[in-house]
Amino acid sequence: MQTLPTEPLQSELRDAITSLLAATDAPGVAVASVVDGEPGFAQGIGFRDADRTQTLDAHEQFYLFSITKTFIAAAVMRLIEDDQLNLDDTIQTLLPEIALDHSVTLRQLLNHTGGVPDYSALPAYFEDLRSDPSTPWTANQFLARTLPLGFPFLPGAGWAYSNIGFLLVRLAIERVTRRSLREVLADLIFAPLGLRHTFVAQTLDDGSVLTPGYSRDLDRDGHVHDISGRYHPGWVSHGVVVSSAPETAVMLDAVFSGRLLQPASVAAMLDGVVVPGTHDLFATPGYGLGLMVDLGPPAGRVAGHGGGGPGYSTAAFHFPDLNGSRVSSVALVNRDGDNIGLRIAIALAKSYDGSALQACS
Repeated sequence: MQTLPTEPLQSELRDAITSLLAATDAPGVAVASVVDGEPGFAQGIGFRDADRTQTLDAHEQFYLFSITKTFIAAAVMRLIEDDQLNLDDTIQTLLPEIALDHSVTLRQLLNHTGGVPDYSALPAYFEDLRSDPSTPWTANQFLARTLPLGFPFLPGAGWAYSNIGFLLVRLAIERVTRRSLREVLADLIFAPLGLRHTFVAQTLDDGSVLTPGYSRDLDRDGHVHDISGRYHPGWVSHGVVVSSAPETAVMLDAVFSGRLLQPASVAAMLDGVVVPGTHDLFATPGYGLGLMVDLGPPAGRVAGHGGGGPGYSTAAFHFPDLNGSRVSSVALVNRDGDNIGLRIAIALAKSYDGSALQACS
């Protein structure tokens, strides 16, 4: 397969994405693909500012939000390959100072079957975020305020998305390596791939490289504001990666192509459990290790992750066999909500088999 959609499909894709941006009041999006390991389509579409005066470049940097979970899981698999961790290790063994109601394993945390509660049910989280977006809760505060909610089900007996579960994974990584998540991901993923604009954000100053991101979430006036200089990355409890669309596409392709992980590690990440509910993208929605996966036929046809938080809507998905080639597709939007990034990432991927407009609808 060619690394770029045909010229007519590129034009059709740009038009479809521009219409979607207008419909969702999003200024712009950076999109990129990697096809069979080679750079593909990479372009900024729309604008970087709400006044629509500055065009958006394909290499702008964004918070990836929950796409970060995929790279945390990949780091765990690298540490397993180095005999530093095991998927059946329990948090009680790795982090004995953290009191949990039940024994839960790394595998259960990575596929959200651990039953660990999340802070999405805590009004105090959103109140404190709006009151002081530049001062996040610490890891200990996240745990102290969330774990008392109790386990909604026994580990392995259900499924529920939990950012706190990935916080525990992050703490386990940092404990066994004696390094920060920023250092671990740089060493295991970013540096080997030669990425220059990708890192784990730790401070408010780290956000100075971001393209403006627009949201109503941090203010009470009902208006859209740029949050890039105000939202502290520490509000993402498990850590958040900053990257560009082209570099995110390189990372995603590397996870599946053997550049970073052994085949057994990739297979473990793709081994998913069924997720309750339905989704337009997946025949049978599932979740592997840090990956949203499709468990319906043909199994493994798409895997990746969406992300969302104040200011940005993001998505990165990998198609192992799209019209005969493997395609990684990324969309990073500088406005939150509406799964905009997800819809555009899928539209970009589908443009390689001639269905850009349908995928954007």
